Amino acid sequence: MKLLALGAAAVAGLALTAGTASADELPSFDFTDCPAPPANADPGTWRCEAFVSQGKLTIGDQEIPLGEMRLTFSEGRVSGQYAQAFGTLRHEPVRVPGLAGTTLQLRYGGHSDFQSNDERRGELDVYAVLRHPLLRKECSIGTAAAPMHTVVHDDPALPPTVLSKNPPTFHFGVVDPALALPATQGCGPLGKLVDRKLGLPSPAGQNTFHQTTYVQYKQL
Repeated sequence: MKLLALGAAAVAGLALTAGTASADELPSFDFTDCPAPPANADPGTWRCEAFVSQGKLTIGDQEIPLGEMRLTFSEGRVSGQYAQAFGTLRHEPVRVPGLAGTTLQLRYGGHSDFQSNDERRGELDVYAVLRHPLLRKECSIGTAAAPMHTVVHDDPALPPTVLSKNPPTFHFGVVDPALALPATQGCGPLGKLVDRKLGLPSPAGQNTFHQTTYVQYKQL
């Protein structure tokens, strides 16, 4: 799920063509987790992007509201070449419909690429931790060693819109219609029950990851 990905230059370029909108209620943006530019960064080229998203995951005909997700990363140039550094992905556990007492929490899977191109807006590796008193603590969908790979594209229903030029703030939607979901791992005896309830494993084309996102930039 490039759970939150939209390269800065592409967001700005697309958003500026969409016109300027007023933001009635912007979320608060937190730049605490912004990675500092590397020691060899080109001066004045680095900025941090703070994302605040509302997401949902559809598996077959089941929808799991994911609530709020926050992501930060920094980008700029090193020796004239584009470079980026991941900050954090923060996601509070959410209840899983149909599995009473079970929560799901997304975690960073170790790979990200937020430089957009003609084929996608970005990529992000994640895995989902499942918690329930009867499940083992290692229970998850994907793992840190074998995460799920999400690739997001523009959502035509919510094109990029400028909310503020100072500080630069945008609103947009992204969607991954081709996310593949593996069976659960490490859940113990009830793992097969969880898989059956969620319809796992579920191949690409049967699932959709969707995000509605606000992003704000801060020069570093």
